[in-house]
Amino acid sequence: RRRLAPLNEDNGRFLLLAALIAAYLSAGATVFSALESPSEAAAQLRWNRTLHNFSRIFNISLPELRAFLRSYEAAMAAGIRVDALRPRWDFPGAFYFVGTVVSTIGFGMTTPATVAGKVFLIVYGLFGCAGTILFFNLFLERIISLLAFIMKACHERQLRRSGLLPPNFRRGPAMSGVGSLVGWKPSVYHVMLILGIFAITLSCCASAMYTAVEGWNYVDSLYYCFVTFSTIGFGDLVSSQNAAYQNQGLYRFGNFIFILMGVCCIYSLFNVISIVIKQVLNWVLKKFECRCCPKCHKSSARLGRRNAITPGARLRRHNISIDADGQYDSDTEGRRLSGEMISMRDLTASNKVSLAILQKQLSETANGYPRNVCINTRQNGFSAGVGALAIMNNRLAETSDSR
Repeated sequence: RRRLAPLNEDNGRFLLLAALIAAYLSAGATVFSALESPSEAAAQLRWNRTLHNFSRIFNISLPELRAFLRSYEAAMAAGIRVDALRPRWDFPGAFYFVGTVVSTIGFGMTTPATVAGKVFLIVYGLFGCAGTILFFNLFLERIISLLAFIMKACHERQLRRSGLLPPNFRRGPAMSGVGSLVGWKPSVYHVMLILGIFAITLSCCASAMYTAVEGWNYVDSLYYCFVTFSTIGFGDLVSSQNAAYQNQGLYRFGNFIFILMGVCCIYSLFNVISIVIKQVLNWVLKKFECRCCPKCHKSSARLGRRNAITPGARLRRHNISIDADGQYDSDTEGRRLSGEMISMRDLTASNKVSLAILQKQLSETANGYPRNVCINTRQNGFSAGVGALAIMNNRLAETSDSR
């Protein structure tokens, strides 16, 4: 009977992350339930006491009072308040609404009430959210490029001070001759630290503005900044909703800039943190690799010594940067364990790698500086990642346990 193929690294990482997320959700639910449940029960008790006292003092039956309160709740859902508020569907209010839609913040304080508005929102949000996610990815690419340029300049300055670079060194074709800068990439941890400091500074400045203008306390302002910038958008606190403010135009502009920069910065920070989480998952998988089956190491070692030519070993001897997430697949492993000297898939991958190296050299010659090309032996267009994860993998170092 044919044995099932062992769980590969990608699936193992996915299942491990799913288990960790489930545990994280359970732990969060436990903590929030313990913190908020007593307060909710006490508030419900106070409200029931107030309701009965009001009914007794003003001689109003409880069913009539509850019917009135239901009408008031419906009015609140429609955007009607006791105190005067800004119009919800004038042009500034509608612009604020569409901004929260395409950025996926979704405060919920304004919602379309007509059927035509709801249908238009579905079509509008489909393209708007997709375009905004693309904008976030392009912002991420450019902020990483800017940080890489600054950090590389600092790295060159440090090398000059230590005497590893000549004083008259300049960027350009001469860079290829300097071994200390070939293939240099900024550390993901340094980028995470810089983005974290910038996000904290931005949130503190925005919180100071909201505290002064909206009248919130500073903790509520920080809470609002995180909920908004992370696109959670509960809607319990919403800025720029009063009928009038002092210097209203300036405040609305500042509010827009803070929200835009905050969402972009937190989005970038989340993606950097996701790379770190992926590294932790790789480390955990490596620690647990084949611990339950020590025979696998022995059989793999015997087969490795028996094979005279191994494309993977040849690639490692030439120090080719290969993505650690997909060095082998199940078909390749099965062929090697069957005793074949070399698999056709490995041979094809080796030829592909050689072609990629040639293309890399041509690119370096045409552009005058080396480009770091991450070559993957798996012939899969998505193996290097897509979207923000691919951007981070291509532009930052220490994104795999092989580095």
